[in-house]
Amino acid sequence: MQQNRLTRLLASRPFLFFSVLILLKSMLTWFVIFDDGPSWAILITELPFAWLIFGLIEMFARKRKLIYYVIADAALTGILFSVFMYHKYYGVIATWQALQQVNQVTAVSNSVFSLMDPYYTLIFLDIIVIVYLLIRRRKELLTNDNRQQSEFSRRKAVFAGVVVLSFSLCLFNVLPNRASMNEHTKAEEMGILNYEAYALLDSSSEEDLLDADEVTQERIDELKGTESPANPAFFGAAKDKNVIIVQLESFQNFLIGLKLDGKEVTPNLNKLARESLYFNRFYQMVGQGNTSDAEFVVNSSFYIPESGAAAMSYAYKEVPSLPKLLKQYGGYESATFHTNVVDFWNRRELYKAVGFDKFYDQSYFGKNNSVYFGSDDEVLYAKTLDKLKEMDASGNPFYAQILSMTAHHPFSLVPDSPGYEPFELPERYKDTFVGDYISAQHYADYAFGQFVDGLKQSGLWDDSLLAVYGDHQGLPIFSLDRKDKELMAEIYGKEYGYSEMTNVPLLLSMPGLEPRTIESMGGQVDILPTVANLVGASMDGQIHFGQDLLNESSNIIPQRYYLPSGSFLSGQSLYIPGVGYEDGTRYELKKDLPANGTTKDDYDRALELLRLSDSFMTGLPEHGGAQPPAADEK
Repeated sequence: MQQNRLTRLLASRPFLFFSVLILLKSMLTWFVIFDDGPSWAILITELPFAWLIFGLIEMFARKRKLIYYVIADAALTGILFSVFMYHKYYGVIATWQALQQVNQVTAVSNSVFSLMDPYYTLIFLDIIVIVYLLIRRRKELLTNDNRQQSEFSRRKAVFAGVVVLSFSLCLFNVLPNRASMNEHTKAEEMGILNYEAYALLDSSSEEDLLDADEVTQERIDELKGTESPANPAFFGAAKDKNVIIVQLESFQNFLIGLKLDGKEVTPNLNKLARESLYFNRFYQMVGQGNTSDAEFVVNSSFYIPESGAAAMSYAYKEVPSLPKLLKQYGGYESATFHTNVVDFWNRRELYKAVGFDKFYDQSYFGKNNSVYFGSDDEVLYAKTLDKLKEMDASGNPFYAQILSMTAHHPFSLVPDSPGYEPFELPERYKDTFVGDYISAQHYADYAFGQFVDGLKQSGLWDDSLLAVYGDHQGLPIFSLDRKDKELMAEIYGKEYGYSEMTNVPLLLSMPGLEPRTIESMGGQVDILPTVANLVGASMDGQIHFGQDLLNESSNIIPQRYYLPSGSFLSGQSLYIPGVGYEDGTRYELKKDLPANGTTKDDYDRALELLRLSDSFMTGLPEHGGAQPPAADEK
């Protein structure tokens, strides 16, 4: 009986039937994305886009109209589903540019599925049911479809009016909200479907870029308020020493010093922090490319592109970089180490762009003790140490970047190592996302401790500058459920928010370097000039957007992607705009310190810095020459 009623409604009132479906699916999407959930406004913001498509179907589909409705329903459902699933991890409203990384999805399928609540799959239920009915009741539906052909001319005129009205409403939603800086605000005001169409058709997002030769270091320093001292502190403190940079996967700053029920989560990194220059107000600057973006920013001292991953947008450029600077300055041999395959995130081209002499990927590390993308961190560090010894024996200093990987989202796989004792989580942390994260990072710390021990035993420790930093957040606030948020509030003693999410550590360690905690604000773009100062390499003549953190007390850090456009850090605040600067929000960077230090001038300077970086990178020539050889291409 119910099936018969549904069939009759589907056949006689498809416009109404599918409109209700899209309304319900839009409500689900708004519940996932926007803090306040849906309101009655979605009748005006979301439905007109669907009505525009459904009206065109009614106007032009004389036969098999229901099939076109199902296709349209499936397409709109796919858009809405992609938007809220993308938001669950990245916290941004995905647009067509995000499709550039669609080939990466299968490699991170564990992460994707971990974000999916079971009820999300209900968004596809109607499509399954309708397809079933079309197969089982094809004759009945086609008969009804044919019967309506006599009314086609009259209905065509009615729905022409619907199309015109719907298109007008879409324009009414889009046009007044185009100037909004914050993509969340823009999507909420326009409606998600309208915003997706706007993003597809809009060409104004292409900035008015400058010629590359108009971008000067003097202009960059002026915007940042940077003044280079005549005799910079620590200049040449690491002269002729090896440079080893370790990028820790998904490692956030709150882990340093964290104890749960009296037990340290990361004892090895805690010890290193006590013995190093520890920057506790250091922030990620990554985007769609996550780990590969961090590699780019650290090695280039440029910002990520406005859309897409740096490894896709900039990997074919001749990029000024740390490997090139160190080779020019002191003949440094350079290599990068990662247990994944090199072509993931287009790293083969990225390494060529920034000038690494060699890369070591899965072809070198193998697939033993494989976790997620490749061998676990113990294999990574052990086999990397072997290569570092070889490089050190050559007589020239070396630069090595090492990318850990085991503590990767969704943090559900911790290697069963003979010497490793898993972290005993308190009962309240068990079977939670936060608990899994802590367990994974405890293992990452254990493997890292073995690496430090190996450096010391081999003698490399005494002749190297070691930099360690987190590549990006591991606990996006958009992915946490109520229990996880409560646990994070317990850890921080305050609500876990954007400032805490983007805060990663930076440690600089070297024999003779007096340990202390440095409160100066910094970002990943600042690592290159800081390392250059320590080894005594002049940055004159090399465009860079970072600053030496050992000789600067103020900074301005533009953000992209994980935070809305126009977001930046300065003073004691993270600033996130609304429609523009005036209706934005400031977030404190440190508990009990007022959120201040972000002005309209800071906002304008942050945007201009991004424009200069985009202009310079866009204007660079494409690279040439041979690919950096892999381990098996000697």
